[in-house]
Amino acid sequence: MILSISFAFSQATDYVQMGASSLKIEGKNYLAISLDNDEGWHTYWKNPGDAGLEIKLKFSKDTQKLKLRDYPWPAPKRYIEQGNMWAFGYSGKYAQFFDLPNEFKNSTVKIVGEWLVCKDICIPGTRTIDISLDDKLMGQTNPLMTNQELISSFKTLPKEATAKNLNIFLTKGTKPDQLALYYIIDNADLDKISKKSNILTPYLRPLFDYKHEKVFIDKKSNTVYGRMYLDWDGIYEEPAIQLPKDGVFSQPITAKFLLQYPKDSPAKIITHTFNEFTLTGDQELIDQFKSYEIFGSSNKVNGSQTEDNKSILYYILFAFLGGLILNLMPCVLPVISLKLFGLIVHSNESKSQILKHNLAYTAGVLASFLVLASVVLGLKVSGDQIGWGFQLQSPIFVLIMLLVIFIMALNMLGLFEFVTPGGKVLGNAEIKKGLSADFTNGILATILSTPCSAPFLGTALTFAFTTSHINIFLIFLSVGIGLAFPFILTGIFPSLIKFLPKPGMWMDKLKKFLGLSLILTAVWLYDVFFAIVDHSFVGIYFNTLLATLFFAFYFRRYISKNLIWNILIFLIPIYFAIKVVTYSQTSPATSGSSISSIGLKWEKWNSEQMNEKPGNYRFINFTASWCLTCKVNKKIVLSSDSFKDLVKNKNITLLEADWTKRDDSITEFLKSYNIVGVPAYFIQKPNGEIISLGETISLGKIEENIK
Repeated sequence: MILSISFAFSQATDYVQMGASSLKIEGKNYLAISLDNDEGWHTYWKNPGDAGLEIKLKFSKDTQKLKLRDYPWPAPKRYIEQGNMWAFGYSGKYAQFFDLPNEFKNSTVKIVGEWLVCKDICIPGTRTIDISLDDKLMGQTNPLMTNQELISSFKTLPKEATAKNLNIFLTKGTKPDQLALYYIIDNADLDKISKKSNILTPYLRPLFDYKHEKVFIDKKSNTVYGRMYLDWDGIYEEPAIQLPKDGVFSQPITAKFLLQYPKDSPAKIITHTFNEFTLTGDQELIDQFKSYEIFGSSNKVNGSQTEDNKSILYYILFAFLGGLILNLMPCVLPVISLKLFGLIVHSNESKSQILKHNLAYTAGVLASFLVLASVVLGLKVSGDQIGWGFQLQSPIFVLIMLLVIFIMALNMLGLFEFVTPGGKVLGNAEIKKGLSADFTNGILATILSTPCSAPFLGTALTFAFTTSHINIFLIFLSVGIGLAFPFILTGIFPSLIKFLPKPGMWMDKLKKFLGLSLILTAVWLYDVFFAIVDHSFVGIYFNTLLATLFFAFYFRRYISKNLIWNILIFLIPIYFAIKVVTYSQTSPATSGSSISSIGLKWEKWNSEQMNEKPGNYRFINFTASWCLTCKVNKKIVLSSDSFKDLVKNKNITLLEADWTKRDDSITEFLKSYNIVGVPAYFIQKPNGEIISLGETISLGKIEENIK
């Protein structure tokens, strides 16, 4: 017996509905979930493609979770989204099927459905319903599909089979850690190749990260050649699994595919076991395919161009501009000031020496962005939800950064001699040490810039977080080049720094002010640290650590340079640092809103609220304690009397999503709107429609969307 369950998920309109009916097929009972997407909207298959989330269905009875045997999902269509992102999923009506056990008789079953539905934007949907079944497992609620349609859908579900005239093999790709999957269909009927789906669609498989299918036609012999590149993800396993140099896998790898050829027949599920791959052949096949016709589905899919007008160069440009603007962001200004201080120090040196200093700084920036890209790639491969500034959600990382900045500040204030961007002796820096300091300065600029989000940066980073592995590195390096560009420019054209004053005694006073700017940066990191750990739990150790660290450097500078005494004195802050690290790993996060303002009541955001029709306007603020741009917007806009009056007059509900600590529900929601960092602002209308205001706000922008 088949049961289909229905509900409506409404925001501006009912983008996805679910229907319920029951019947029996050949004497066996089944449970089916039927869905109907609004025109132009699609949801996602088991392998969502380059981005997206598969549909999830959960069942329970009497609070007990149920694990039901499911059947293969219907064959998906292929969609081309912004940025040439390929997706596999569904539009219109479709259904999923499960076994329906007898113990469901005369019982109530709870079903939770979750999905991501996309058109020009993506909206996460979820709904929970209860279904009552009688002693014959009968029940019906707002059916979306007739019994005959359900039976027909069930009979056309993909089935495991052996494909005839299909050969599949792997060969080493032309790039490192890359494989190329090739398939050949002999004696093919070219009229039965669909333009709306892949011929071969892979199921997700560990170690393999599949790319886009490309199809070539040899009309002389009616042979179809298909190619999919794939990245070898074994290098991200723990321990790493290297791509074998001899082409022989240590253990056979079995992969599963959906074969949607011929198009007028039900799709087939085929499995193939790879024992090895050829070490050569990819380049030869590339050359061979140049004489073949590229099948139309590789140029157009569902009427859309596969090569989006916004090519990778478009995103690289946006990444560069975003990195350039980061130089003006409050989070990175203290370190940029230190670099400017270094330019003044080195202004009397030769052009080649100035170029070396600036290139060392650039190398530090680019090396840091390469590390960030590698971490993002590793987390992405592991399936983690991540966003821009993710490293500042780690208390240990924030602690280390705070201590580094604090120690640099003590150096600038003269408590000890440690090479700064200005050198050990003002105006007389040793080049070797100066280059090392410039490189370190570039690293610090990168780390402190990542909590900020700049215009142009959001678009580029969204693309990077959801695109291929190589594009992740291209986008991150472009951001780094943008961040370092002013110093690349002054390195090549040193005359540009002539507007800066000449070195002199005034620089010693400036150095103290720069030390103060670093102290203020440490204060900001202090606030970040205690937003992700409980101050009452670890605060006494942390404050004692800073005090004893200051005294240790003061002792060495003004009291005694005796080695034994210095070791003993420095052991004290080291002891408290160990205590802080130990407790911060187990300390709970502090509670409460990070932007609560006098006269305004902010409620905690959760994703379920976004599925409701609130009846009044909602303003949603996605923020984090480590986001200085968020704090600036709060001070200028969200704490203003005009904003408070608007909230009162329009009866606006204020919601805050605090991303200070990692929260996958926030990450996932932002990702659905092509946003990977904070700040981010939204308005939800009384009818449930959600409007993204982006990363920057003004009172006029808010009023414009609240009529």
